[in-house]
Amino acid sequence: MDVRRRPTSGKTIHSVKPKSVEDESAQKPSDALPLPLYLINALCFTVFFYVVYFLLSRWREKIRTSTPLHVVALSEIAAIVAFVASFIYLLGFFGIDFVQSLILRPPTDMWAVDDDEEETEEGIVLREDTRKLPCGQALDCSLSAPPLSRAVVSSPKAMDPIVLPSPKPKVFDEIPFPTTTTIPILGDEDEEIIKSVVAGTIPSYSLESKLGDCKRAAAIRREALQRITGKSLSGLPLEGFDYESILGQCCEMPVGYVQIPVGIAGPLLLDGKEYSVPMATTEGCLVASTNRGCKAIHLSGGATSVLLRDGMTRAPVVRFGTAKRAAQLKLYLEDPANFETLSTSFNKSSRFGRLQSIKCAIAGKNLYMRFCCSTGDAMGMNMVSKGVQNVLNFLQNDFPDMDVIGLSGNFCSDKKPAAVNWIEGRGKSVVCEAIIKGDVVKKVLKTNVEALVELNMLKNLTGSAMAGALGGFNAHASNIVTAIYIATGQDPAQNVESSNCITMMEAVNDGQDLHVSVTMPSIEVGTVGGGTQLASQSACLNLLGVKGASKETPGANSRVLASIVAGSVLAAELSLMSAIAAGQLVNSHMKYNRANKEAAVSKPSS
Repeated sequence: MDVRRRPTSGKTIHSVKPKSVEDESAQKPSDALPLPLYLINALCFTVFFYVVYFLLSRWREKIRTSTPLHVVALSEIAAIVAFVASFIYLLGFFGIDFVQSLILRPPTDMWAVDDDEEETEEGIVLREDTRKLPCGQALDCSLSAPPLSRAVVSSPKAMDPIVLPSPKPKVFDEIPFPTTTTIPILGDEDEEIIKSVVAGTIPSYSLESKLGDCKRAAAIRREALQRITGKSLSGLPLEGFDYESILGQCCEMPVGYVQIPVGIAGPLLLDGKEYSVPMATTEGCLVASTNRGCKAIHLSGGATSVLLRDGMTRAPVVRFGTAKRAAQLKLYLEDPANFETLSTSFNKSSRFGRLQSIKCAIAGKNLYMRFCCSTGDAMGMNMVSKGVQNVLNFLQNDFPDMDVIGLSGNFCSDKKPAAVNWIEGRGKSVVCEAIIKGDVVKKVLKTNVEALVELNMLKNLTGSAMAGALGGFNAHASNIVTAIYIATGQDPAQNVESSNCITMMEAVNDGQDLHVSVTMPSIEVGTVGGGTQLASQSACLNLLGVKGASKETPGANSRVLASIVAGSVLAAELSLMSAIAAGQLVNSHMKYNRANKEAAVSKPSS
């Protein structure tokens, strides 16, 4: 049977018919009560407070006359009944939905925006921005909507859900549909909510709090979005994800999730231990190249790493009336005699956050204060921010003329290329090195030591200097940093400073072997908080043996993860540079970074 968006004669797909706009405007929750809503509210408030006062007065009199409290008169019984009734009404937020659901009938408009809420600034904006699209009738999004329920063929015998082949889409023809589509049928309540979201009377962001079901909220938001935009989300998965786990911490207003494949490079032999490194990426050849570098390192005895620094930074900006006053605060903060007092104020915000240093910079009458602190196994941005706020509050006592312009003044510097991170470091500063044997360079990497050393000097050092690079004296460190960050639940945006890296190569042992190293001064990682607690990312951390907080030594797991990132960058740098030196870069990407279908089509027939 050919399924069309408009029902034809014969068997049709039935869905619940949405109520008309006239019906919606004609029916209100308050219609269930015999009196106007404002009279009911006034009556319940009056009864509630009157009976409370009456009962308290009676019980006080009984205590005074030693009369048992359980001996009640008829008036007291009536007062108790009135108290319970009025309390239930008020508990149900003026009782309309509660009374309807228990006594009268199911609510037809439980999502109506309250009068008080409509008068807020947000409500006014929503009313002014109400959409005029006739989405309910002009656009049928049912074929691409999330399967909240399934369609039923209108036949006396066909009562079970069926899966029908989907036709070529009419409205969403630019997006391929699956071969079979489950046709959803929305219930009365869900359909009403979707229409309210489309109309703008219910904010999309409030669905989770109103429904109490994060997955249902995502499904309703998704359907509303499809109707508003006229675009299909059929290729974006909805099922198979725990939406409760991201509520209030990872993502707002979800409509699905993106699938990114995770590959494994390794084993990476680092500091005497083997690690299988998870990499989430859609770039072909990246995992394979990193894996080849891991093999070369393993065959040469492994790599070693050294942690140089471990401290997250936050730099607020404050302003004074004169530059002289700004300089006075700078001298106060950098005076070693005051450090312990400032540390006490800073450290009270967390049992892991410990102030390490404060460095200041002045621009006119503006002062930038760069606080650095340890953060345990957390990446630590929130931790250091809370500590900085405590210090600012403390400084207001001695510097009441200090005007705090912003908690972050970009002297930190977070998620931006900055020389201060390259020079001073931020997060974990790591150096990782290995000596690759000459025969491994020839057999595994398919090149020679001399070619690698020359290429590194002309490409990573001289070429980057010619480009005016800032922390970018490497081949592709950000590729590996980002892939590992996504796989392990780090903040992908912090690859900007975390990818600061200088790759060095030098011939050793009379030119027979290759010494290769990467120096990365600002790797920002954590093993607790944020996306690290999601199931998939937590599994990748568990694979590396650094899941959660270290019970023996606070911060040990995050430091190991930073070393693994540096070691993986070392392997990837080694492999890519070898491919370039051997002239294999294009061939490798043609083999691993192109779809098989395309390769098959372009391959000449024999």
